[in-house]
Amino acid sequence: MKRILVATDGSPAAMEAVTFGVELAAEHDSELLFVHVVPALDVVPAYGFGALSAASPHEPSEHDRSLLVEAADAAAEQDIVATTVLLRGDTVDEIVAFADSHDVDLIVAGSRGRGAIAGALLGSVSRGLLDESKRPVLIVRATTELAATRPAPRAVPA
Repeated sequence: MKRILVATDGSPAAMEAVTFGVELAAEHDSELLFVHVVPALDVVPAYGFGALSAASPHEPSEHDRSLLVEAADAAAEQDIVATTVLLRGDTVDEIVAFADSHDVDLIVAGSRGRGAIAGALLGSVSRGLLDESKRPVLIVRATTELAATRPAPRAVPA
């Protein structure tokens, strides 16, 4: 394994995936890439009869960037230099396209473990990666202890 891509969104499961990806990269002396995907557009829903929704380009926030810094710091603690990339667009499409264009050997991502019904209703990045990627995908589930101690990611104004 020469190149490992780890997707992160700051969730407890993503942080477990970061840790696992760092350990795997150290074990195999692999290049490590961290990606975080932000939406291309911010959509403001409209309320009331006849109201129109508005959309504007999403400006990456300090929070968006800090997720990648945190992942790179975890790698640096193990003396691994990692590359970080902030992508824009649909999360699954961007991760798969980036993995393909960078000849990644493995995609590592976390799963919140919402279950089959909630995942089908809400959509799931991990499920999407498994369905869309032609490359190997490793899904890391958050442990109960970690999920209980770390808050879920939240939107931070730019």
